[in-house]
Amino acid sequence: MELNLLNLLYVLLAAWLAGGVAARFGYPSVLGELLIGILLGPPLLGLIHGSVALDVLAEIGILLMMLYVGMEIDPRELGKASWGGFLAAIGGFVTPFVLAFFTARWFGISTMGAIFVGIAAGVTSLTTKSRILVDLHLLDTRVAHVMMAGALLTDTISLVIFAAVLGVVEAGTLDAGSVARVALNVIAFFVVTGFLGMKVFPAVGQRLTRAGLTNRTFHFTLALLLALFFGELAELTGLHAVLGAFIAGLFLRENVLGPTLSHDLMGAVRDASIGFLAPIFFVTAGFQVSLSVFGADLALFLAILGVATVGKILGTAGFYILSGNGWREGLTIGGGMNGRGAVEIIVAGIALELGLITREVFSILVFMAILTTATVPFFLKWGTEWLRGRGELVRSKAERHGTLILGARPTARWLARVLSEARPVWIVDSNAERCRQAERDGLTAVCGNALEEQVLSRANAAHADSILALTTNVEVNALAASLARSVFLVPEVYVLLHGDDGVGLRATTQHLRAHVLFGSGIDLNEWDHAITRGLVTEFRLTVDRETRLAELLAPATGDGGRLPLAARQGDDILPLHGELRLRPGDEVIGLERAVPVREEREQADSHLA
Repeated sequence: MELNLLNLLYVLLAAWLAGGVAARFGYPSVLGELLIGILLGPPLLGLIHGSVALDVLAEIGILLMMLYVGMEIDPRELGKASWGGFLAAIGGFVTPFVLAFFTARWFGISTMGAIFVGIAAGVTSLTTKSRILVDLHLLDTRVAHVMMAGALLTDTISLVIFAAVLGVVEAGTLDAGSVARVALNVIAFFVVTGFLGMKVFPAVGQRLTRAGLTNRTFHFTLALLLALFFGELAELTGLHAVLGAFIAGLFLRENVLGPTLSHDLMGAVRDASIGFLAPIFFVTAGFQVSLSVFGADLALFLAILGVATVGKILGTAGFYILSGNGWREGLTIGGGMNGRGAVEIIVAGIALELGLITREVFSILVFMAILTTATVPFFLKWGTEWLRGRGELVRSKAERHGTLILGARPTARWLARVLSEARPVWIVDSNAERCRQAERDGLTAVCGNALEEQVLSRANAAHADSILALTTNVEVNALAASLARSVFLVPEVYVLLHGDDGVGLRATTQHLRAHVLFGSGIDLNEWDHAITRGLVTEFRLTVDRETRLAELLAPATGDGGRLPLAARQGDDILPLHGELRLRPGDEVIGLERAVPVREEREQADSHLA
């Protein structure tokens, strides 16, 4: 088995370029990788081709990718999934599964093949969720939270059913005895892996930490060994190795490795899988596609695509009615969950490898993944506009409430104290002394780097409805705000701009759809100095007419007399920004000083002279 390095180079280059283009348009890179495999591979141009060596790399790639998928899913979140998310997951999986199964059987596909078609139709992939939800301003809606919980549960359900089906395939028959043996094998697998993951992994992790074995390279190798070990356990019980890798990832949590190492290890696995090996699988999966589905198999293709889409949307809506939130919201959630992607392609690829589906059926499932994922932004936009027009788009403030502030300098701490009068506030800073000062002020502080996911996680970013980036480093502000938006789906982002910030940083703020704190750029150092010297007092004034901040107060600068911090609206207090509309009765809270800081410094310098 010889590896053609030039062909591997072409495959990886094609995957990188096509995945980047897909991501640029808001779609998962896997769709670009599949399409480029179809375009440049044997189905069309034949410029790149498969090989045994590439197949081996691809198999390792999907093992690592399923390990990473498992690491991304926190088992604790499964238990916290909402009732609405549970209903959406069940309805959105069972209905398309049943419809696709019977449709496939109607067209003469074998029972086992039809089951795999059903699983592929029932899967939900929300790889693009954060980008789409950000673009449509939906992060703080009930629709978004139900979609996320539903997708999490659906992927887990589909993999468990997938494991059971593979066990039946291995047994070779569908009689009661074989089904019972498969059930026992599956139960034994989950019992053994559950015991290892919940009892043995944490104990071993603690021993390794005490022994000083905490470097990422050692643990990356250990993670690979565990994925292979769990994969082999799955194979021994008649399941597939990808399920074992997925379960191994579920148990490689922070309680095993610690938050920092867990985060670093996840990044390493992600880079090795999604950055290198998994794209080989998806590009070479495109090689297996037959374009005959648009000719001889067009009726089957349209039928599967139709029942998968209708089943997903109507099934989700039908079950979701039981939540009491209305069928319109259910239809919108169903449209948002209609996308399929990586998990479906992996399931279909294994079914093709085992000879359970034909190349034509595999092609249908690939094109179904591409087309249904492409519909998600349109269905979601149309549905949420429909709900908004009827006044039924519910903002899920009950699920998210609180503000995360990045930076614990004097101005940030003052603003935190004001906001904490009406809402939970968490503050993050890398400076230990500033964190201690924040705690002395009665604030909850987390000391660490705001650009690390685990630090934001400890600071309750997953529960915050807003994040305020208030450091003196504007690049850090923009990067941390982007991380909070994309990873933790924080709906409202506020960013501090200094008075001399350039066009590029303002463009970054616009790209994030972030609000500019205080209505304009300010010199934070000047205000920090004034607070430290005791040169400021707090003012509160009541608004008597509807107005905007810019109309009420002059822009705050280093020499300005006032800095507007927040506005009390009803029972809540919100950070002030230029777009916030103030209503009669609102209270504006801010800082003022009688002597500009620079003038005070000049006076001090003259006395010293």
